[in-house]
Amino acid sequence: MPALERTLDPDVLLAWYDRHGRTLPWRLPRGEKPADGALSSSTPPRPEPYRVWLSEIMLQQTTVSTVIPYYERFLSLFPTLEALAQAPLETVLHNWAGMGYYSRARNLHACARALTEQGGFPADPDSLRKLPGIGPYTAHAISAIAFGLPVIPVDGNVERILARLAAVAQPLPGARPLLARLGEQLGERLASAPRARHRASDFAQALFDLGATICTPRAPSCLHCPWRESCRAQAGGLAESLPARQKKKPRPVRYGVAFRVRDAQGEVLLRRRPAQGLLGGMDELPGTPWHETPWEEAAAFHHAPLIQMPGTPEDPPAAGQPRPRQGQWVRAGEIKHVFTHFTLMLTVYDWQPQDALPSSWPEGLQFHPPARATLSGVLKKCLAVSVPTPAASPSSLTRPRKILQP
Repeated sequence: MPALERTLDPDVLLAWYDRHGRTLPWRLPRGEKPADGALSSSTPPRPEPYRVWLSEIMLQQTTVSTVIPYYERFLSLFPTLEALAQAPLETVLHNWAGMGYYSRARNLHACARALTEQGGFPADPDSLRKLPGIGPYTAHAISAIAFGLPVIPVDGNVERILARLAAVAQPLPGARPLLARLGEQLGERLASAPRARHRASDFAQALFDLGATICTPRAPSCLHCPWRESCRAQAGGLAESLPARQKKKPRPVRYGVAFRVRDAQGEVLLRRRPAQGLLGGMDELPGTPWHETPWEEAAAFHHAPLIQMPGTPEDPPAAGQPRPRQGQWVRAGEIKHVFTHFTLMLTVYDWQPQDALPSSWPEGLQFHPPARATLSGVLKKCLAVSVPTPAASPSSLTRPRKILQP
């Protein structure tokens, strides 16, 4: 079974980190370290568990550059765990909007409330994993960085480092159990090195920085790696090809139609998505479900908020629902949004003119100022689509079309 080289030294990585580690807002400034390898008698400073947890949840599936402004805004709005727990979920979702993976925000809020009730963060990974939204990686990251426990948080960066150090040929995702065992080996190596054990918080962050800046997915900088002499992949000329990955299946495409209605004040007609599931609790334009095949216009307009087609069992017209006397749907364009497991293609229609609006709407639809809405990335794209003019877009495929005038 692949194993780590005996020469792999945690202290060597920490020495590199002291010179080259990144400065990030959720980290403490790196101060002076004990000289000549001496151990300080005091516990080294570590960041607050709240800040570690908040940053780690945000960094799931999201780049550092994207996270930084969100993290700083969250800290200004919710400076403590208690402040976040007491905030309405809608406020949390509104300030998370645009970062994606919105179940993280719901779990963040639920976890803050659970932690407040139990009096704060536990230190051990097993207790942390019982909390909403905290999996094995996040639990180990909090335990290591905030509490200094000698455990290894294994994320994508660390998987890549371990696969190269041990020259693991088995492709991902099948190699993950083996890489987890290698992470445990590295944790044992850390625990047996007194100086590195004393700086377990820094060691975890050093691993992250090594993966982000040196042991990168493409063109790793092996000549600058502090562990190059102990890396089996580097010795065999395999670093750039590891970790191997199984060929991905093509991402499926789903199709939908969204209907955009603005009033004279610039507010947008929106509805709230169900609390659970994809984009849970976020605002959206009224429209169709998302199907595996493109919508026919006649079928799509059964779901339009202003014009209900008769005889649809799933969405019959409401009795007495007001109808505009004038107005038309104009095709504004299409947007593309890539989710983790599928690509969404949405056709957006715009209601014109703005003064041809009824005075009441079906339950669940309400006008909101865009600045106060809980905007997902999909909704932001839908709101940004501009209706083309015939002069600017002569093609019959893109020219605005009048659809189903009442």
